[in-house]
Amino acid sequence: MNSHDPVVVFQQLHARLAETVESALVGKREVIDLVLISMFANGHVLLEDVPGTGKTTLARALAQAMGGESRRVQFTPDLLPADVTGTSVFSPADGSVQFRQGPVFTNVLLADEINRAAAKTQSSLLEVMEERTVTVDGTSHRVPQPFLVVATQNPIDLDGTYRLPEAQLDRFMVRIAIGYPEAEHEMNILRPGSTAGRTDDIKPVTNPQQVAQIAESLRAVHVDDRILRYIHEIGAAARNDARLRLGASTRGLRALVRAVQVYAAAQGRNFVVPGDVQRLVGPVLAHRMVLTREADLAGETGDSIAEDILTKLNVPQPA
Repeated sequence: MNSHDPVVVFQQLHARLAETVESALVGKREVIDLVLISMFANGHVLLEDVPGTGKTTLARALAQAMGGESRRVQFTPDLLPADVTGTSVFSPADGSVQFRQGPVFTNVLLADEINRAAAKTQSSLLEVMEERTVTVDGTSHRVPQPFLVVATQNPIDLDGTYRLPEAQLDRFMVRIAIGYPEAEHEMNILRPGSTAGRTDDIKPVTNPQQVAQIAESLRAVHVDDRILRYIHEIGAAARNDARLRLGASTRGLRALVRAVQVYAAAQGRNFVVPGDVQRLVGPVLAHRMVLTREADLAGETGDSIAEDILTKLNVPQPA
């Protein structure tokens, strides 16, 4: 491979971005890697964790590092769809109607506590997350590229919240729990003068145009038919699992294919191996699985069922 190989270029950029973001979100390299994989795979991220673990810091640090814009929307029960996507405004001066862009017109949108908004407002993100466009009064408006939604929700405090519908969950490429830092990293965070949580000092290491170009080039990472069959078998096993009311959608399996392409490139390979699939099945598919009541009461989770499915399938072998 040479320095102009898209995989080499991406691997180097991925490392620089991860190191830069980690200066603000200390000790969470694995989480940062998953968010970067989502961004370069044109996906979105659902961060499900308690307050104070760095969800907002992660979104802002990523936007700073990629040289793009970030906006934050605090989702509340009285938030309207137009507050998110934008609306048409009448201009008395010339009698024209102009579109006023909402906060979704950015590179990184932090949808904070997304489950506190009503279903109508949540659904306003469905089109833009999938199509990268906002349609108002019959006219479509494209959002900047790259476009990444980083949504957060608190799994503990459920008062005054609305459960995310399956159609909304299916739009998120990965669901991640940041978790508390390990003792050593938390000591560094607590130490006076630490850069943890500071995003204003982060210097851009790339620009949105380069990110979009590299993301497009990574679609050429080779995925063998045996790998595709393996992914299909994982999806089929989830749909036929008696513990699940809803398995993995075709959209979910396509998201898994895109994610493993980016993950393989981050490892310096221009081809996908079964280990890439096994690494990302949980983050990409588990949140799309709806458990039966019996499985839920038995303590099963989407992650545990995904792991169980992997143990029962034959792993593709080299020819």
